[in-house]
Amino acid sequence: MNQPQKARIDEFKADFAGEVLLPGDGGYDEVRQIWNAVIDRRPALIARCTSPGQVVKAVNFARQHALLVSIRGGGHNIAGNAVCDDGLMIDLSLMKGVQVNANTRRAIVEPGCTLADFDAATQAHGLATPLGINSTTGVAGLTLGGGFGWLSRKYGMTIDNLLSADVVTADGNQVHASETENDDLFWGLRGGGGNFGVVTRFEFQLHAVGPEVLSGLIVFPFDQAKSVLTQFARFTETMPDELSVWMVTRQAPPLPFLPEDVHGKEVVVLALCYAGDPAEGAKLIEPLRKFGTALGEHVGVQPYSAWQQAFDPLLTRGARNYWKSHNFSQLSDGAIDAIIEYAALLPSPQCEIFIGTIGGQTARVASEAMAYSNRDANYVMNVHGRWESPAEDQRCIAWAREFFAKSQPFASSGAYINFLTEDETDRIAFAYGATYKRLLQIKTKHDPTNLFRMNQNIKPA
Repeated sequence: MNQPQKARIDEFKADFAGEVLLPGDGGYDEVRQIWNAVIDRRPALIARCTSPGQVVKAVNFARQHALLVSIRGGGHNIAGNAVCDDGLMIDLSLMKGVQVNANTRRAIVEPGCTLADFDAATQAHGLATPLGINSTTGVAGLTLGGGFGWLSRKYGMTIDNLLSADVVTADGNQVHASETENDDLFWGLRGGGGNFGVVTRFEFQLHAVGPEVLSGLIVFPFDQAKSVLTQFARFTETMPDELSVWMVTRQAPPLPFLPEDVHGKEVVVLALCYAGDPAEGAKLIEPLRKFGTALGEHVGVQPYSAWQQAFDPLLTRGARNYWKSHNFSQLSDGAIDAIIEYAALLPSPQCEIFIGTIGGQTARVASEAMAYSNRDANYVMNVHGRWESPAEDQRCIAWAREFFAKSQPFASSGAYINFLTEDETDRIAFAYGATYKRLLQIKTKHDPTNLFRMNQNIKPA
């Protein structure tokens, strides 16, 4: 670091009045590491914010000195946009407050919160809003890209439940965005990713959920995959909004309810959650058991917050990950055949193909109502490549790309922006579809110099 740079950073550190980490400082390597171990970047400095005022100072410093800037919430994004090389990383992970008003069923959430933080605070009141399925995911990134999970068929996307946001814009101003204030910015935040500013406060609508729900897994042998997937596709077209059934095909982890000789073998898993009366849900899921001859199941009434963490052991931080994703309006025979073909070729024990069912309430919102426009997506597929060693990179990435290409003819329009990897910048306009033109106008208005470009970037006109 030369003297002018050091002087500027020393001046920033004094003004920031919080923790600023430089390469070589204790904690620097821990904070810069994110969920996906494929991403290994080294910021010039990391500003660990604990207030919106500190976010303003960090944004101003980055703008004034033309620094590349990245924003870390939960650090879970597959593309690794939370961390940059040689720029300023604005770390929000210390801002973890959640305030719940049980009377109005609203929650105020800071941008460093994970799903576990959010669920713990809201479930204390028997309330929830649609979030993802891995509790270590950050609420901020999940929300800004759309957000969906077990409650989405009943209550919509995460962004359908976002009521307002406080944002630090590229010019360092703090603004409030809602349907009635800075409504264009609010429109763009709901699905437009981190393109328009740093959100320092989210306000969500909550719903009565749990605190216990019927949920669990039914596991079938892989040689019954065609029958199970075909019936899954038909069943999910007509199931009630309260019910979500997802499909995962992978090698069986050592689950205690499965015979030991099944561990490590390819299986088809149905994962289910019923957001209603468990007794009613028990009747509705009975047909699932007849899709084949199950190897085992673990289905019952359990805390919603526990179900939200059920997949955490399969999605721990530190593995190498590469994803590819399609939307589907329906699961055709061709799509099912492609899934089965590539599920038989898993390149590592941790790779999987999953189909998340949405539809229901998510499809009842007009496609132009907000930045997220893919309202015809009844299914979101994630080709999840996951492995441990850099020596496996080429094989696992090639498998994901080949399957993506094989299944593409059966996909519908758009793509889920949160699942795009860093090498998919060519898919951004396609992912947004009809809303991209308006997003371009909003980006040009609020961030004309593209200060916020460590994201699935919408380049200003």
